[in-house]
Amino acid sequence: MNHRETRRVAIIGGTRIPFCRSHTAYAESSNQDMMIATLAGLVGKFNLGGEKLGDVSLGAVIKHSRDWNMARECVLGTDLAPETPAFDLQRACGTGLEAAILIGNKIALGQIDAGIAGGTDTVSDTPIVYQDDYQRMLLKSASGKSLGDKIKPWFGLRPGMFKPSFPGVVEPRTDLSMGQSTELTAKAWQITREAQDELAFHSHKNAAKAWEEGFYADLVVPYAGATIDNNIRPDISLERLARLKPAFDRSATGTMTAGNSTPLTDGAGAVLLASEEWAKARNLPVLAYLSYGKVAAVDFVNKDRDGLLMAPAFAVSEMLAAANLGLNDFDFYEIHEAFAAQTLATLKAWESEEFCRERLGREEALGSIDRSRLNIKGGSLAIGHPFAATGARIVGGLAKLIGGADGGRGLISICTAGGMGVTAILEK
Repeated sequence: MNHRETRRVAIIGGTRIPFCRSHTAYAESSNQDMMIATLAGLVGKFNLGGEKLGDVSLGAVIKHSRDWNMARECVLGTDLAPETPAFDLQRACGTGLEAAILIGNKIALGQIDAGIAGGTDTVSDTPIVYQDDYQRMLLKSASGKSLGDKIKPWFGLRPGMFKPSFPGVVEPRTDLSMGQSTELTAKAWQITREAQDELAFHSHKNAAKAWEEGFYADLVVPYAGATIDNNIRPDISLERLARLKPAFDRSATGTMTAGNSTPLTDGAGAVLLASEEWAKARNLPVLAYLSYGKVAAVDFVNKDRDGLLMAPAFAVSEMLAAANLGLNDFDFYEIHEAFAAQTLATLKAWESEEFCRERLGREEALGSIDRSRLNIKGGSLAIGHPFAATGARIVGGLAKLIGGADGGRGLISICTAGGMGVTAILEK
């Protein structure tokens, strides 16, 4: 470790490829394909060709075994100097933001002067796993010394071995999908179907308006024929949303639908972070500074405790205490919309004196936020959610918002699988 005074962590900017529904534009693209395209856009945008950066942190939640050294391979696929090191990271849906925090810490401590953080995910290129006995048979055949040793294991081949096992967004500790888990949270916090649909409506309208006004023009690089996020519905209406059937609890009490939940999405994003000195030497503007980051986890396995995706409520509370800030001390709120119900439950938790007192250890409620400052350029419900890429999307977009406003402060909150939350503060 470098024992020296910490430095401010500057966010220079970000890029991403359009986020697209799985099995559409990127049906034949891999994580590496998408990540390399995104990094190439970032390298071109900030003239980083031939530049040796201090480190690069990239991640993916769903990836093949061939991607065991994905970050480094992606760097080698760009015009960055091949001497630029890189490492893989995975913290579920918080991967992109966690990568930015780690790169930021290295910059703050003086270990590096500049680095890239990001993530990528594809459901279209999902790794398909077969039965363990089939795997053992293949390995035994491959390790055979003679032709007979290689052939013998195949006599144990059975039709059932060909039954594939597909990755699922299911919690191993509860056997519930994220949607099913969030339905429980929606019921516990009495989040109505109408409130969820309204949040989804505004997410789409804000995203469509942002694209129309050109906000994403310099943040998104075309890829594989896609030039815009293809999940956004400019013509969305509350009436259409109300006609959708519940997707997770199909009974009369179900409130979560395909319209107020994020779609399975493919995509990648990245952000460039640096010291102020490094940026100044290259005449690169600083959009914002990454000033705080915090993670937390909850006991979601115990049904009497907290919901699977409620950890950001705790992480934000702890981060605000460390920063000596209140919930209303922000100009922008970027709260990841994994599901409308999750976002609304988090907001309701901060408004609850009982929850804040008994679970957060506060004397009073954190309070309500100004909804007109929430996800004003669209959220995950509209733009989509490639798991590991969402954090980079949010950091890049929020930094641009702050830079364009000539200052301000923004709060980031992301829920993740495993009952964790990753949060950060950007300001200038």
